[in-house]
Amino acid sequence: MEQIIQQKVAELASHVERQLDSEIEKLDNLNIDDIEKLREKRLQEMKKMQQQKQIWLSLGHGEYTELSEEKEFFDTCKKSDKVVCHFYKDGTERCKIVDMHLKVLCKKHIETHFIKLNVEKCPFLTGRLKIKIIPTIALVVDSKTKDYIVGFTDLGNCDDFSTEMLEWRIAHSGAINYNGDLLNPPDVTKMQKKPVSKKTIRGADSDDSDSDY
Repeated sequence: MEQIIQQKVAELASHVERQLDSEIEKLDNLNIDDIEKLREKRLQEMKKMQQQKQIWLSLGHGEYTELSEEKEFFDTCKKSDKVVCHFYKDGTERCKIVDMHLKVLCKKHIETHFIKLNVEKCPFLTGRLKIKIIPTIALVVDSKTKDYIVGFTDLGNCDDFSTEMLEWRIAHSGAINYNGDLLNPPDVTKMQKKPVSKKTIRGADSDDSDSDY
């Protein structure tokens, strides 16, 4: 068995080496025109990204925005491909913790619109989305609610989770662009101490500190 494994590893290494040699050969064979084309392509990509960034900023991305009424929620989801919406209630300590983290993440992930909505001002929407626990974070992609983060169950059932932990959990829905490891949570030590339930939508397990709405 060990010999077979070593053989497979050697084959893989050889394959990777051949790919690298091929790429190096292509680079070596580039002429001035080819280099100029690559440079122009890169400049166009950068220009396009800058234009997209300006569009996002004009829509309110980069800021953690509070909506005044539920109609704005639907308008926001129509205009932005990715939306993270925190449903909160005044006086709820855990909602304040969520606010703290989302204020950081909205600056980091310009591609996503981070918003918040007071559940007492949107009875129709909370009923439609069956929101019963506060805080609840709705993760919307292409105008469709892909997932919910209900309370802090998926964040280690603790109040001192890191911003990176919430970022990691949001990333599972595709609501942000994420380059990290989705298989391993950042707060791995805390997660090992407190098993995390995979229930995130209606009827999810919740810590006693979460508030019923």
